[in-house]
Amino acid sequence: MDKLPPFETHRVDNQPPPFEPRDLWADDVVLREAVTLEGAAAFVPRLSAYAHLAGDELYRIGFDANRDKPRLKTHDRFGHRIDTVEFHPAYHRLMEAAKSHGVAGLSWREPQPGAHVARAVLSYLHHQVEAGTSCPLTMTHAAVPVLRREPALREWADKAAAPSYDPRDLPIAQKSGVTLGMGMTEKQGGSDVRSNVTVATPLAREGEYALVGHKWFFSAPMSDGFLVLAQAPGGLTCFLLPRRLDDGCKNAFRIMRLKDKLGDWSNASSEVEFCDAWARRVGDEGRGVATIIEMVMFTRLDCMLGAAAEMRMALAQAIHHARHRASFGKPLIEHALMRNVLADLALESEAALAFSLRVARAVDASPNDAKEAAFARIATAIGKYWLCKRAPAFVNEAQECLGGAGYVEESILPRLYRQAPLNSIWEGSGNIQCLDVLRALSREPGRSTTAEGWSTGAALLNELETATGRDAAFDAIMAELRTQLASRSVDEFGARTLVERLALVLQAAVLLKSGSPAATLFVTSRLQGRHGLAFGTLPASEGVDELVSRALP
Repeated sequence: MDKLPPFETHRVDNQPPPFEPRDLWADDVVLREAVTLEGAAAFVPRLSAYAHLAGDELYRIGFDANRDKPRLKTHDRFGHRIDTVEFHPAYHRLMEAAKSHGVAGLSWREPQPGAHVARAVLSYLHHQVEAGTSCPLTMTHAAVPVLRREPALREWADKAAAPSYDPRDLPIAQKSGVTLGMGMTEKQGGSDVRSNVTVATPLAREGEYALVGHKWFFSAPMSDGFLVLAQAPGGLTCFLLPRRLDDGCKNAFRIMRLKDKLGDWSNASSEVEFCDAWARRVGDEGRGVATIIEMVMFTRLDCMLGAAAEMRMALAQAIHHARHRASFGKPLIEHALMRNVLADLALESEAALAFSLRVARAVDASPNDAKEAAFARIATAIGKYWLCKRAPAFVNEAQECLGGAGYVEESILPRLYRQAPLNSIWEGSGNIQCLDVLRALSREPGRSTTAEGWSTGAALLNELETATGRDAAFDAIMAELRTQLASRSVDEFGARTLVERLALVLQAAVLLKSGSPAATLFVTSRLQGRHGLAFGTLPASEGVDELVSRALP
């Protein structure tokens, strides 16, 4: 202080250096191991390149995209209805980077072994630095296989998967790449989409309809097209509704307002009215839910990946801060209690990512492997429920590691905290996921060796059985679980307890089979009950310091 001018009241010290630029691939040992384990090693150069971009430019401009929220312009200055949503240029750059690197289409354009795992990793990397754009990217990716089933919509499928982003409001024929949104939810229905009242009236040409009605949540309203549900003469049906018609005219829907959301600020969500809007049927009349269900496995997987990504970024921020910030005479990370907190977070983060990429491998194999398809069917519901429940508490614990610095908007942590609850609500809340697990287990109780393949219950048990013989405590817990599943005694009231148990055992199984140094401590803390309700309550273990150094070398 003696060397400072007399009017300077303090010197700046004991502050961490900037977090970015950060190589999100080189820093993530768990990610690198999982990519190899789950069969996507051939994509490593591309994953590494995107990780470098995400941890530098995309991390920085994500703050701009969220600070300047989308704005709705219903009319131009001459009074014409335009229903345009204006975004900060950073939003478009984020979308362009993601689309061009395959976040929305790699798995469809390059259908080779490991492609879905690689695409999942790209989504995981992108979501760490900017979660709002993940919404249209996920919907665009998930819609492709549904659109491919309709020959008339092949161009839509191909351009959705294309590594090209074009934000211009033009008909699809004039664009090399498109994005897709969704409109399922109505005021009176929520998750109960069968109560939708939007009416679809057939037009003269086969497969074409006029839609009249409303949507309470219409996601990403500046997308080029939207998958929507409406009541056709044959029942609830799925439709593709384009933003622009082939002749260039705006389709007949009106954006009433943008939602003022807790988080997801960079992305727009809206309410709309259909006023004889033109749409093309996707699938048969009355099969709307069955058609949309084909997307659910992909969107649920992205919810898992989103939760894992939020955990990963929050963990990295906390460790970075603790290594450079001192308190009471030594770095934060050298305090025993802080090491417990950071190690506990690292354990949770590793288990979340390992589980998510194991499910991505199952999705990858689903078209040709009945057992993996059945496992993916139930594991996405289990994983979406559990990982999305864990994310908000996880991010908040990471904020606490930074203290007040983790509560101000100059840090990414407030944005992560606002974002964290979204994935537990979107694409079916926790109760919906648990009821889906119960349905899957009750309808398909046994193993089939016929051409019909595997039941979900049998595939789930098989996945868990392959992890036995590595840890005595895990084996004992598996014996109890085996008995519980065989009895089929769980009713709706106890569904959450069962799904939570299944999620933890699945995470343990993935860690054990991978040979992760985190596996034993995960079993001890999460399955044997040697863990409190809050993070930072691990039992004493020699592996604690290794967990932290492994999480962020």
